[in-house]
Amino acid sequence: MGTFGVVESVKAVSDLYAPVSGTIVEVNSVLIDRPELVNESPYGEGWMVVIAPSNLEAELPQLLSAEEYRAYIEASGQTTVG
Repeated sequence: MGTFGVVESVKAVSDLYAPVSGTIVEVNSVLIDRPELVNESPYGEGWMVVIAPSNLEAELPQLLSAEEYRAYIEASGQTTVG
């Protein structure tokens, strides 16, 4: 698991971290011309990459659900999208 790119905004540049280790097998090239889709449709047209996991059985139990992640972000004092 590591970084697979960066995302830039007016305020900052942030690394993008893969949730699991593996190989990127597909990239959403639509985002080159329409990066706003990441915010507008993150679970639809705004997807970034498809990863073929290399160790999913071991890594899957470590992932957070959407609810768990939202609680983690809120507890840390960060802001969330949506």
